[in-house]
Amino acid sequence: MPRTMTMTVRLSGALSDFVADNVSETGSYENVSEYIRDLIRRDKERTEQEAFDRLKAELTHAFAMPESTYHPLTAAEVITRNKA
Repeated sequence: MPRTMTMTVRLSGALSDFVADNVSETGSYENVSEYIRDLIRRDKERTEQEAFDRLKAELTHAFAMPESTYHPLTAAEVITRNKA
């Protein structure tokens, strides 16, 4: 069962005005919770995309290397290298 968390966030000035503009009858969201959930989902997607792009770049680089540069690694060596 998913965990539900209630959070309190204080905003003032320009940030508060910006949220209010987005959460209104003329804004894109019906309430602040909906807006915050959307922001978090987008940030999560961005983070996942960045991780995928890094992996893709590393694999592209690896596959472009001459086969003579490859050397066998154990799973433990790969895990240790990736923790650094």
